[in-house]
Amino acid sequence: MNRTNYIIIFLITGLFLSGCDKGANEERQRKKDEQFHQKLLTIDTHADTPLMMLRRGWDISIRNDPGKRGGKIDFPRMKEGGLDGVFFAVYTGQGPHDQQGIEHARQEASELFDTIHAVIKRYSDMVQLGLTSDDLEIINKNGRLAIFIGMENGYPIGKDLSLVKEYYDLGTRYITLCHSSNNDICDSSTDRDGSEHEGLSAFGEEMVKEMNRLGIIIDLSHASDETFYDVLRLSQAPVIASHSGARAILNHPRNLNDSMLLSLAEKNGVIQVCLVGEYVRETEPFPERDSARMAVVRKYGRYDELSDEAKEAFLRDSFAVDSIFPPHLPTVSDFVDHIDHIVEVAGIDHVGIGSDFDGGGALEDCYDVSEMDNITYELLRRGYSKEEIRKIWSGNFLRVFREVERVSREIGK
Repeated sequence: MNRTNYIIIFLITGLFLSGCDKGANEERQRKKDEQFHQKLLTIDTHADTPLMMLRRGWDISIRNDPGKRGGKIDFPRMKEGGLDGVFFAVYTGQGPHDQQGIEHARQEASELFDTIHAVIKRYSDMVQLGLTSDDLEIINKNGRLAIFIGMENGYPIGKDLSLVKEYYDLGTRYITLCHSSNNDICDSSTDRDGSEHEGLSAFGEEMVKEMNRLGIIIDLSHASDETFYDVLRLSQAPVIASHSGARAILNHPRNLNDSMLLSLAEKNGVIQVCLVGEYVRETEPFPERDSARMAVVRKYGRYDELSDEAKEAFLRDSFAVDSIFPPHLPTVSDFVDHIDHIVEVAGIDHVGIGSDFDGGGALEDCYDVSEMDNITYELLRRGYSKEEIRKIWSGNFLRVFREVERVSREIGK
């Protein structure tokens, strides 16, 4: 073998060993990052999983397949994804502003509360109800997952202020004032008919005071810009947006613009960034999928107004559409773009995570709760410090929670 061949072999061997070293180093770093994520105290401030609990035959205590109508969250997958706590939403759709519609929503809310409490009682070896800002850490140290309750849409309250205390006693620790349409409390950011109250109604102003008194966090996701500023003006406690995004990254009325982000920070509040694709990134047109999904809606009508049997059929056909025309989902990188922007505008102390899993939340590489560690990996890749990541995953939200509790104690004196 001549000298040239020896040199070629030496170079090839060196490149091979260098590649092996690089691969081994990357593997070691990934394990370190995974260990860091698992040690983090983490909370997701919004998931619609209670709607899954109402489905016959679905068991939250076992590992379900998200690709086969198994939902985005169950207790085994929470463990896999390193999620220590979650706010389960008592979600009610918006109906007419009359007693019949409100009473129907109250019945739906009651069923969801009963379901959440029944699940917590049934699986008390796995989960525990969280009621205070300290409970996430306490429950985690006891080896359980923490389940908190948030109420999405104040519509069932109507104009009965006494119900706010009743829902607090059932475990509610935040209330999303409205959903996709206006209600008796305030205007929504997406009501097709526009403003009804020009922000908060007179009753809404009383509700803000009552929530401050009781220690219920005010959630401004879904609220109109006018409602947002009305609440910041009136509330004695900081507020949250439990599942929203940055409007500068994606121009959607559900997201917060830079002025709102700055005002939220001045109020010492926090925006929890959600994983719903239409609020994360513009996607290319997909007319075949859009047509198929609209055909399902035309066939059954509005999901909120369907019987339990019709809801099952609606979901079955919707999943069939997804299997034929898989959605074009944003990535974790797209999601973290929102966090980057919020940090740049409002600061590291005013951002967190609220997935909206089982309510539309899903990313290409964070499709369900078992993949939430990918968010931590992306944050580390972008240079966020471990302390900053701790703030994003729970520190910022818990600070707001504690301040809401403090204000409640002060008002009660």
